[in-house]
Amino acid sequence: MITLGITDGITGGAAIVHDGRIVAAVNEERLVRKKMAYGFPRCSIQAVFRLSGLGPSDIDNVAVATTRTYFQNEVRPWDGWFEARQNGSLRARAFAAASTLGSYRDMFPGLEDMYYQLRRPLFAARRRKVRAILEADFNISAGVKFIDHHHAHAASAYFTSGLDRALVITMDGGGDGLSSSVYEAAGGKLRKLAQTSSYNSLGNYYSYVTHICGFKAQKHEGKITGLAAHGEPRHVEVLKEFIDYRDNEIINVGKVVFLGAIEALRKRLPVDCRIQDLASSIQLHSEAIAARYVSHWLEKTGCRNIAIAGGVFANVRINQRIRELPGVESVFVHPGMDDGGLAVGAALAVNHGTALRPCIENVYFGPEYSRVDIARALETSGLSATEEMEIESSTAKLLAKGYVVARFNGRMEYGPRALGNRSILYQPTDRSVNDWLNKNLKRTEFMPFAPSTLYESAAQCYRNLSGGQDSARFMTMTFDCTEWMARHCPGVVHIDGTARPQLVKEEQNPSFHRVIAEFEKLTGLNSVINTSFNVHEEPIVCSPQDAIRAFLESNLDYLAIGPFLVRNPKPLSHPLKPALRA
Repeated sequence: MITLGITDGITGGAAIVHDGRIVAAVNEERLVRKKMAYGFPRCSIQAVFRLSGLGPSDIDNVAVATTRTYFQNEVRPWDGWFEARQNGSLRARAFAAASTLGSYRDMFPGLEDMYYQLRRPLFAARRRKVRAILEADFNISAGVKFIDHHHAHAASAYFTSGLDRALVITMDGGGDGLSSSVYEAAGGKLRKLAQTSSYNSLGNYYSYVTHICGFKAQKHEGKITGLAAHGEPRHVEVLKEFIDYRDNEIINVGKVVFLGAIEALRKRLPVDCRIQDLASSIQLHSEAIAARYVSHWLEKTGCRNIAIAGGVFANVRINQRIRELPGVESVFVHPGMDDGGLAVGAALAVNHGTALRPCIENVYFGPEYSRVDIARALETSGLSATEEMEIESSTAKLLAKGYVVARFNGRMEYGPRALGNRSILYQPTDRSVNDWLNKNLKRTEFMPFAPSTLYESAAQCYRNLSGGQDSARFMTMTFDCTEWMARHCPGVVHIDGTARPQLVKEEQNPSFHRVIAEFEKLTGLNSVINTSFNVHEEPIVCSPQDAIRAFLESNLDYLAIGPFLVRNPKPLSHPLKPALRA
């Protein structure tokens, strides 16, 4: 069976799944160059058809993620939660109404249901429009099924984990009226055990704090995770007055939501509150709530293996905390854990095959470009390039000398992480890199760049890897660093002693593995710095043209693009620091 999966919300996209195997998956933002693009993903649908070699007549069914949302035809960039709701649209007016009425929810038990009931005609209109577009624009006559938001997250986690029996937990800001669902999975089936409403959302409170700290909610939460280690958790008790874990449930103690929650939090926090202390407080409190929540269901089900997805689990520190819970044998974080993974999840929910599959091997499901495509793009750009016999070895030599190398190779990654095929690389011994390279890339980050480490050398670099190796292949979890790693690779170690690694297997990405292996031969170091290859506030690059433009605008030293090596005519100004040999 062949299924087309679609998600038209934030970071929308499409995927094709064939008998439980992901054949292609692309997010619209990469194709239209609009960060976290939302709207109907026409370009993604066209792309997955091209990538799979399939056509509309080959599709047996279509699975669309999320049942209760509005239709957005035009694709737009996501500018942040509160910023996107100040445009006077119907969606914005509903958001403002919910902000006001949230405090009355418990006084009027039917209020939440009424909020959704009044919008049912809009949800039904979306379903009609999606079906009409698929038939009119794509000539797809297959049946269309709309999949619950959290069930799609759960399917993405379970059916890519390689686990048979598992506790499956989803958690995010909200989707289809819920912020979390709990499932017990076994034998290829998901049995729902519990759910938490969007009103009682831990993810939303993390977003409220993101906004109060001066960043964009539902866009910049990762900055709060990094900033947390720079502060002290002085405001945990205040946060407990708003969101807490009580009687085995996550509870919105403050009884406020959205704009009402922002206003109430600001009134309750001290006027001299430092943003790093507030970040530290919400991070510690969120870890504690998530850990208690997961522990409860571990005890209830007796499961020891966990699969997780949803935006809250983009928080790598929360994932580490869960992995370190007593009794946990393994934790698998779906690589596309945020809403960008819903197309894959929706497709897997209806087409997961009959046999248990091993853990997902890799996430290189996006477009790939030929040597001819790349050569043509370079010629058009006017850049001078040399074709290397061994591009991996040439890249490693440049990294060892202290140059910054942008790498574009093979199929693009699915999910929010750059995993070697659309990455900016540098040597890991320069502690100052997080200042000067972030400044050059116009990024405000508080967490150091991530390391890509040879899988076979992981134990030399990270502690307590057991149960987290598969997640670490996709850069979705932090680990405590060894003394060796802290001493020899300070550029990737956070001030709390952790790192968020990608463990690179040779069979998973032979070319990228060889870059690191050749670098190790030259330096004795088994890791390189890996950060996403993109211009500030743009998505990760997709095409050769995207790569060339980002390379030039970011003034990076070299571009390794396919078999070609390009030196920037106007490289960034930075002290050339060769890697210190281990």
